[in-house]
Order: sequence, then structure tokens, then C-alpha cells
Amino acid sequence: MARTSKKAKAVTVATVAEAATDGEIRNVGDVLANVTATRPVPETVPASGETVFIPLDKLKKSPRNARKTPHTEAEIEAYAASIAAKGMFQNLVVEPELDADGQHTGSYLVSIGEGRRLAQLLRAKRKEIKKTELIRCVIDTANDPFEISLDENVTRAAMHPADQFEAFYELSENRGWGAEEIAARFGVSANVVKQRLRLGAVSPRLMQVYRDGGLTLDQLMAFALTEDHTRQEQVYDGLGYNKEPWIIRRDLTKTNVAATDRRAIFIGPEAYTEVGGAIIRDLFTEDRGGFYEDAALLDRLVIEKLEGIAREVQETEGWKWVSVQIDYPHGNGMRRCYPQPVDLSEEDEAAYAAAKDEYDRLTGEWEGTDDDLPPDVDERFAELEAEIEGIDAKRHAYDPDDIARGGVFVVLSHDGEARIECGFIRPEDEAPEAEEAEGDETVIDGVRVNADGEVIEEGEYDEDGNHVSALDAEDEEGEEDGKPLSDLLIRDLTAHRTLGLRLALGEQPDMALIAVTHTLAAQTFYRGVDAHCLEIRPNSPHLGGHADGIEDTAAAKTLADRHEAWASDMPRNVADLWSFVAGLDHASVMALFAHCASLTLNAVKLPWERKPHAHETADRLATAVALDMTARWTPTVRTYLGRVTKAHIVAAVREAISDEAADRIASMKKQPMAEAAEQLLAGTGWLPALLRTEQAAWLDAPQADAETEVSEPEAAEPVDPDAPEADETTPDTPDPDADAPADPEPAPVSPDPDAEDDGEDMDGEAFHEAAE
Repeated sequence: MARTSKKAKAVTVATVAEAATDGEIRNVGDVLANVTATRPVPETVPASGETVFIPLDKLKKSPRNARKTPHTEAEIEAYAASIAAKGMFQNLVVEPELDADGQHTGSYLVSIGEGRRLAQLLRAKRKEIKKTELIRCVIDTANDPFEISLDENVTRAAMHPADQFEAFYELSENRGWGAEEIAARFGVSANVVKQRLRLGAVSPRLMQVYRDGGLTLDQLMAFALTEDHTRQEQVYDGLGYNKEPWIIRRDLTKTNVAATDRRAIFIGPEAYTEVGGAIIRDLFTEDRGGFYEDAALLDRLVIEKLEGIAREVQETEGWKWVSVQIDYPHGNGMRRCYPQPVDLSEEDEAAYAAAKDEYDRLTGEWEGTDDDLPPDVDERFAELEAEIEGIDAKRHAYDPDDIARGGVFVVLSHDGEARIECGFIRPEDEAPEAEEAEGDETVIDGVRVNADGEVIEEGEYDEDGNHVSALDAEDEEGEEDGKPLSDLLIRDLTAHRTLGLRLALGEQPDMALIAVTHTLAAQTFYRGVDAHCLEIRPNSPHLGGHADGIEDTAAAKTLADRHEAWASDMPRNVADLWSFVAGLDHASVMALFAHCASLTLNAVKLPWERKPHAHETADRLATAVALDMTARWTPTVRTYLGRVTKAHIVAAVREAISDEAADRIASMKKQPMAEAAEQLLAGTGWLPALLRTEQAAWLDAPQADAETEVSEPEAAEPVDPDAPEADETTPDTPDPDADAPADPEPAPVSPDPDAEDDGEDMDGEAFHEAAE
């Protein structure tokens, strides 16, 4: 038996040597397949140490294999890909399978190489090979199968990751293999290959530092964000004691622009790369589109695109000038005009009526239909809506004189869209004010000037040219008929008139509302004009200095749109403002009043200011208007999470999600923790304490409590906490206002419209009706 085995072995080796000279054989696996295709399997059991070829379907898993954890699908896939590309480099180590009587069953148990056996079975299942494919094996009956299977997995040293990365990179550079081809030959995903290629492209100097233990794999992956060796080494040399991966990524991309930036959104990756721009991609973290490497190029593309839009606007609308800027020029010092209501032409009125009639007819025909509209009907609805909106837009137009003197800012909005702001008048383009002539005198800016350009002082003069006071003039006898009243008397009389107006206005709340609204509107929408008689000076604090970028948010755009809508309705001449406000219905007056009042609101907390009562009032106002900041603000790395401590981040996730979610991120570094928290908190509606609004107590109280609250004594006088209760039947009941601030709040308005009312606490509608 031994002679037969040796002879078989010799024949196998010789045949392999001969086949190796054939130029068409590409690898060892192909050689063995050609040699053993027709070779019969020995009928007798080979001796220990013999190399034999056994059919795949005769190989079984050994019950004495030390590996109890099965191979993963990914591992089997990797074995199969490697064998398919290069053949089997290692023999399987097997022992004959014996039955209960100690006789050979014809099958063999695999002690070493179970993963390769499973890989070949996978290939047979895929019809890449036959189930009877001959597998090169070594018979081992001398050693303990359990021990040698354990030794195979323990006594070996893995390749250093740096060597692996560089080897993959060498395959790509020297052989020209792409990530997909390398992935197919090594049984890994193309993304894994791309990551290893990127790591292999790290600066050789930093790779050596990694080999020496000076960098962790996470830090090396951070450096792999860019392939610029000079930049990598520059950032490495500039690192202090803190070498966190997020700091490395931050420093590497300090001069780059994130793909989420409004400039990148406006231009898009295609247009940027077409002109030679490079986008850096982080293959190891979620980069949301990468980083645009050339910020200057991106800015140039943005300006060029905005200039194209500006030229089109100027050519179409005829403005005197256009200015293109990436950021909106807040505080530009220019007066702004708005489109004014104009009458439509007869053609437009007819077209509007026809479109509206057809739209209403189609709506009536298809109203209540559960099925989707037919494509032609849906398309017609869209056309009619566009036509109606287009004609409606013609109802407001800029004055031609404003267009001839004014200009347009074309800027980039917060969401990456072009923002067109029209109607700005430069100071040098302002029209000169009309001069009022009085005989040989001229009134310029309220000052009387004679024909020689000299200022004419008010009052009278004696024969010597000395000014006579108004008081002296009042005491003079023999006044001329038609002589104007003295300044002193005018002041006296108008003071009495002011007193009378104050008394009367205080008795007519509806007129007071109109007067205050007129005063606010005159100063909000008109510049440099004293057209109001109420000494109310609205101050609108600039928020841009407190929160960077706040004026480019969606909330700021909504407020600007509301302001522009009102401005478009304002009369051109401020002298007509009173008639405009007084002619509005009650709801419109209230809306205008609310808008003007809202612009004066200031709830910003500054470290050097001490205004506790003002901030308490702001909190109460937020409760009264049911402010919901979840619709205006979301916690992101930029807005909150990247600017607070790790403890704050963990606490936010714990409160919004769960203790388990907070525990999962608790061990992370600051930047990864903030990024993970941003994803977890998205859509939860979580807000920091400063942005939360306390719910109004009456919303939770039962109706009975609400009625009781209305019937409470007037809150006009402060409550003395030491005074006895008015209701002596309940002497132990604590005073609910004992801890209230010194300034009492007004009694709440009853939500019941049928509640008894003494005229002091009416709702808006009843109040307006009573005033009328």
C-alpha cells in the first residue's frame, strides 16, 4: 500500500511539473484541475502524510474541529472569490471517516480547512464547479484533529494593517486594477477596497508613525480624508496634545466647503466638477456629500451664476442698477420702496375672469372624486393656477420713477436659492423734496429762505432790526387785523387740545387702536417722516449681531415676506396713511398692529444686561401666544450640539429618546457624539430649556376652574400676602398670589362669549362692535 501511494504521489508531482510549462495554464489551481480531471481516487486508505485528491462530495465537517463558531457568509464569500481567482494555495488536512466497526466509509473529515470546503460547496451550488471536483488534501492520522485545528487558528500572525493597505494600493497603482476587480479577487466589497486604497494613499511618513504606534487606526482614517500628503503632514505637525479624529478632520477641511453649504447646493456637484473642482469624500464617516476643496472657485461660480440672474432681472424690469452679493447686505443704509396697488388692464381683467370661471367649473366637476385626476385635467388645473397667480402678481407694481432710480440686490438665500430683493434707493438717487414758494420766499425743508438765499427767522423785529419776543407781541396794543397768533398762545391752546384728545382717546379704545397702529406703521414703513402725533417710538433691535446667520433662516424669510406684503399695500404718500388704516376692517387693523408691534419685540438675553422682569414678561408672552419653537429651530451640530458639553448632549438624548440611546453615545468623542445626537434628535421635537414654552395653565384646567378664575376679584390692586383672606370660611387656604411679583397681571378674559361682561374685558369682536 505504501509503494502504491508513493508511486501515485510521484506521478502527480511529475505531471504538475510538465503542466507548469504550458503557457495556457494560469495558476496552480488550473494545473491541479487539469492533472486530476481523469485521475481515479485510490480505493484504499492512503497513509498519513500522503497528498491525495478527494472529490468534494466525499469531504465532511469534522466533529472534532476546535472552531465551534461557524464561518460567516462574508468569510465564505471571500474564500470562494479568492479560490476562483487564484486556486487553493493550502491543502485541506483530513482524516478518513470510519464507521462503528472501524471500517473506512469512503468519506473524509476535514480537520483543517473547513472554510475552504464551504467555499467550494458554494461554488458548486453556483454551478462554477462540479460536486465531484477533486480537492487536494493531506491525510493526517498521526495528530489529534482537535489539537491541529486549534493550532491552525492560534499559531499564526496576521499581516500588519499598514502592509495590507499599501499592498492594495500597489495592486491598484502598478497593475491598474480598479476597486471592483480587486474586490472580486479577494471576496470583499468594493467599498472596503476603496477604504483600503485610500488608507494606502496616506503619506508614507504618517503611515510609518502608524506602524510605530504613534497613530491609531481611527486617526489614520481621519488623515485619509484627503490624498494631499503635504496637507496631511501640515495638519499632523500642527496638532497639539489632542489628536482626536474629529479635530483632524476639522483641520483638514478648514479651508473647504461642506456639500451642505448653501453655495454648494446652489452650484451643485456637476457644475463644480465640470470646471475642474475636486470634491473630497470621507469614506469612513457620513460626510453628507463631501467637501468642496476649492472654496474660491465655488465662490466665483456662485457670483457668476448670480450675475446671470441679475442681468436677466435688470433687462426684464429695467432697474437702474443691480448688485450681486453672496450675503444679503443688512444695514445698507438705503431707503426701500415697495410695489403699489395698480389697476389691471381690461385684457388682464377679462383673462383673469375667464381663467377663474374655468377653474371653478373644473373644481365643481371633479370635486368629491376619490380617484386621481386624469393627467390632462390635472395639467389644466396647473395651467389655470399659474395663469391666475401671474395675473394677480400684476395687481402690484413698482412706480416707474422708483425703477428708474432704484436697484436690486441679488443674493444667495439660506436654502441655496437665488434671492431677489428689489426697490432700494441710494441716498444720491433720492428725488429732491418739492420746494414751496411764498412770494419772494421759498420754504426748503421747513425753513424760510428769501430770494437772496438768506434764512428768514420767525417772529417780528423792531425798527433797529432787533427780534421781538412772542410774549411782548402778545401784550402789544393795536394789533393789526389778520395777524397770526403768537407762538406762546399756540402752545397754550394746543396743550389744552392735547389734554382733551388724551381724555377722549382714552374713552374710545377702537380709535386708540387705529391711532397706535397708524403711529407704528408711519415709522415702520416710511422713513424720515413725522406723520404721527403719538409719542410712541418703536425700536426694532438688529438680531444679526446676536446670532450669526439668523437673518438668512427660513423664519427670517417668513417675517420679511409678511413685512413686504404689508409694505406693498401701504399708500405711497404718508399723508394718506390715516385714511388707509382707518378704512381697514377690524381684523386687518389688528393684523397690521400685531405686525408692527412684533418688530419691536426684544427677548435677547445679554450677559451685561439685568432685565429679569422683561424676560419674565417675554416668557409670559410666549405662553400667551403658544409659541412652538419646534417649527422654527432644530438641534444640529452647528446650532447647538457642537457648542455644548458632552454632558448636555447625553442629557438631551436621554430626555428625548431613552436611557439606552444616551448610554450608547456616552463613550463617544465630542464630535462623533454631536453628529450621532443630531441624527437621533431629528424629528423628536426636542428643545433646550431656553426655547421651551410653558403651557398656559388655563389649557389644562377644567372649565369649572376657568369660570372660577373669571369670577375672582379684580387684580388691579396687589394682594398683601399677610392680609387675612376675604373668605373667612376657608382661613387655611393659601393665597395663590402670595409669591407673585409686585406688579399684578390683569384678570384673564373669559373664554365664554355668554359670560357676564361689564364692558372692561371684551373680546376683540365685541370690543370693536361696542366702539362702533
